[in-house]
Amino acid sequence: MGKLYDELSEDYRIKEGLKTCINCGTCTAICPAAEFYRYDPRKIVDTVQRKDDAEIEALLKSDTIWYCGECMSCVTRCPRKNGAGLVIMALRNLSIKKGYFTESEKGRQVFPLTRILTGNILNYGYCVHPKSFKWEDHPESGPVWKWHTEHLEDSLARQGANYMGEGPGVLRKIPQESLDELKAIFDISGGTERIEAVEKYSHAKAVEMGMTDEEYLKHTFEYCSDKHFNNEG
Repeated sequence: MGKLYDELSEDYRIKEGLKTCINCGTCTAICPAAEFYRYDPRKIVDTVQRKDDAEIEALLKSDTIWYCGECMSCVTRCPRKNGAGLVIMALRNLSIKKGYFTESEKGRQVFPLTRILTGNILNYGYCVHPKSFKWEDHPESGPVWKWHTEHLEDSLARQGANYMGEGPGVLRKIPQESLDELKAIFDISGGTERIEAVEKYSHAKAVEMGMTDEEYLKHTFEYCSDKHFNNEG
């Protein structure tokens, strides 16, 4: 048993998700991600069970642990009620804590996801918010969304939204008191510490790659190679 395994096993998700695995492969058979990615949750669980630090470190630095969609289909079908998805969550958490996530392409995408998603939650109180959803970043949304963003307030008003307004309504302005409560939840639950780790290690990787933080953000948001996909799926 190695130090990485010891640290990993302290995560409650390992205790909840890895009880009596018999390596039957049901998790892989039911997994939506395994159909499209070069991804086998059974093998990940098997690796963790071997408790070998070198193998676990390789997992933490790999793309593999970032393919899971956390749908928990594995939990619903496992004959022993294990949860490969929970094991994946624990591995992701440790990867971020150690800074290993920057060693893989999919891991590096945690940076824009964290910046955008948690930024929206803490700044606006929403996971997705029109102010941060720029058409230029999503050309696949087409000319209709481009027009919509250029006429945002008028368009939302015609749809009955109370965009950034006081009181009730869709896309209303969330009171500062509520935003402060959200920040407190992040602080107490470890969310703030995780955000800081993502920022710290992503900045170091940006410097290593000769990029500014903004260039690195754009690169990790847009770049995706074709090595991840299961061509037989």
